[in-house]
Amino acid sequence: MSQFTAVLVGGPAHLPAERRIQSVGSPDETLKLLHGAGYEHFRHQGESTVIDGGPALVFSWVMHTAVAE
Repeated sequence: MSQFTAVLVGGPAHLPAERRIQSVGSPDETLKLLHGAGYEHFRHQGESTVIDGGPALVFSWVMHTAVAE
């Protein structure tokens, strides 16, 4: 299966820059990133960009959910 580079935009301002570059298996999946006491959810909405000379998909923040206890 191919992996895609994803750039995460939006969400918490204190999300470190190094965590904003992720690998995803499909542009159709919702990327869930564990952050603090919850998950930040990002979705691809058709945008793309270039990171370090290679293609990357832009995933935009859509919501936050708490970790279930």
